[in-house]
Amino acid sequence: MVDSGGIFLPEQSNVFPDGDGFGRIFYNQARLSAAGITQLAIVMGSCTAGGAYVPGMSDETIIVRNQGTIFIGGPPLVKAATGEEVSAEELGGASLHTSVSGVADHLAEDEIDAIRICRNLFELIPTREVSASEQIAIEDPTYDPKELYGLAPIDLKKPVEIYEIIARLTDGSKFEEFKRDYGTTLVTGYARLLGFPIGLVANNGYLTSEASLKGAQFIGICNTRKIPILFLQNITGFIVGKKYEHEGLVRNGAKMIHAVSKAQVPRITILLGGSFGAGNYAMSGRGFDTDFLFMWPNARIGVMGGQQAQEVLNAVRGNDDHQLLAQFEEEGSAYYSSSRLWDDGILDPADTRAVVGLAISIASTKKNTPVQFGVAQF
Repeated sequence: MVDSGGIFLPEQSNVFPDGDGFGRIFYNQARLSAAGITQLAIVMGSCTAGGAYVPGMSDETIIVRNQGTIFIGGPPLVKAATGEEVSAEELGGASLHTSVSGVADHLAEDEIDAIRICRNLFELIPTREVSASEQIAIEDPTYDPKELYGLAPIDLKKPVEIYEIIARLTDGSKFEEFKRDYGTTLVTGYARLLGFPIGLVANNGYLTSEASLKGAQFIGICNTRKIPILFLQNITGFIVGKKYEHEGLVRNGAKMIHAVSKAQVPRITILLGGSFGAGNYAMSGRGFDTDFLFMWPNARIGVMGGQQAQEVLNAVRGNDDHQLLAQFEEEGSAYYSSSRLWDDGILDPADTRAVVGLAISIASTKKNTPVQFGVAQF
């Protein structure tokens, strides 16, 4: 629980330079993280200078609205150093850090809400490597899974109600979201499914730089805590355009792909809508050794949509040939994919919850070879 102004300036010579001084806190946090020890921070006040790195070095940070702040230098230091006048909330408030910077992961309305979020997160951390014995009492979803028939996306140009789908899969329809207001085209968070703790990674649109960084961070957390991951794919791919290329989308997207590739926990992927382009890879597609991959009957898969492929090819060739459109329509079908064993079968949407639970139980018995972490992810 953090409320720190950093080093007390009059005592700086006593706490700053020595090997066991103030900075040792951050070293210790990094070593604890390497040992797999979970660290959560609740920012209940101002975290300034060195005090900002305590939540920054934690696995997840909860910050209280209109109360918690995080910044390297507070408003007085900013004014002294640069002449800029800025309020504490503008400089490092809860709304900023949960929606713009991504420094904090959970926005709490007050201290009681912050403690509730913290308790929920700890309850979802497995006490041992995931196995059938890790299950707790199973709670049926509050919403009927059969309602998934009406939520399955038919027109892939329209957004899917991903929160409604999640509510019909998870125990008690509960979902503790991670970075709710940051990188909003990707939904991430924790839940239980048939008693198993799971991490959910679900598309709510195309992948942006922010969404990719969020996905990479969340997958890394799940892998460290040995939490199985359920990917719900409805992805057109990574967003394109000058603005996004200038943001470093390729490098940021690669970080998410690195995280997926190195995850050693059970990974289950459901194609519930479209699965196109590099988005298929980033969301743990077949080429990434996902443990089980299933498709809903309405799902489509391809390097891109048929219409887009046709327009690209026509632009290159300079003619108006529509043969490719018919080819993509046929080859993008879930039935075309399943008949060639590119997935593990077509699911009745209402059976998704039961099948995913069985898949996690099976996948949790496998033995993994440790993966060396490379430099490229950074």
